[in-house]
Amino acid sequence: MTTVANIALVLVSLAGLLAVGRLAAGPGALDRVVALDALVTLTVVGAVLGTLARSDTTTGYVLVVLSLLGFVGSIASARLIERREDMR
Repeated sequence: MTTVANIALVLVSLAGLLAVGRLAAGPGALDRVVALDALVTLTVVGAVLGTLARSDTTTGYVLVVLSLLGFVGSIASARLIERREDMR
């Protein structure tokens, strides 16, 4: 299990680097919001992989809260961008 978890962590880290690149280079606000949402998702995935590798279940509630915050943040950002574009 540790070999598979290590390979998955490397792949998640590479995806995180790509998301950071999109966050830095994104031409629009919507691109940056999508990249930030991807980073939150990848953070949750990395934490889940770490939890599975250690067979530890104490971080489950933290992961649920982080996922919920990422979801609410994405919805709030999308509404803010929509309102800003409606004003133009």
